[in-house]
Amino acid sequence: MIRVGLTGGIGSGKTTVSAVFEKLGIAVYNSDFRARGVMSNQVIVSAIRDCFGDVYRQGVLDRKRLGEIVFADSEKLRLLNSIVHPAVAEDFMEWSEQQSSPYVIIESAILFESGFNCLTDKIIVVDAPLEIRIARVLSRDALTRKEAEQRIKAQMGDKERLQGADYVIVADGDRLLLPQITDIDASLKNIKTM
Repeated sequence: MIRVGLTGGIGSGKTTVSAVFEKLGIAVYNSDFRARGVMSNQVIVSAIRDCFGDVYRQGVLDRKRLGEIVFADSEKLRLLNSIVHPAVAEDFMEWSEQQSSPYVIIESAILFESGFNCLTDKIIVVDAPLEIRIARVLSRDALTRKEAEQRIKAQMGDKERLQGADYVIVADGDRLLLPQITDIDASLKNIKTM
């Protein structure tokens, strides 16, 4: 099974690109969504409570509260990641073995920071200009500009992320996404059939 990492900064267009790959019949593991399930595991819940206090309300994680804590302190973000990332990595590997598509994709904004890149054979980076990313985040999430900028700063820089790419998709609103995605899809399917 070929495993492909799909990454890009917050607001870069990863989710849109993932949706196109899914339309092409490729199984996509959304690490943010799956992490929510992992974070309801009792062992993980206990570890998060021990480190961050009661950020669960009636058994449901208060993601906004936890985000306020970890995005304001890089050490707390590292601590949270050390709790959650190993469980997500294990979940991804189990999930990928159950898929039948020619290759699978793990979508993660923090593919490199989490170490998930080590689970993949190829990496796609979705890139977009900073102001476009901020505008997308502000229109989509209930964040202030300052909060959006904090989250962007908490992630790896674009230049560094692009250095780890095997493929780059430019999602700047000017270039068409579909031709970029179908070219990459064809290339990845060739790897599988070699």
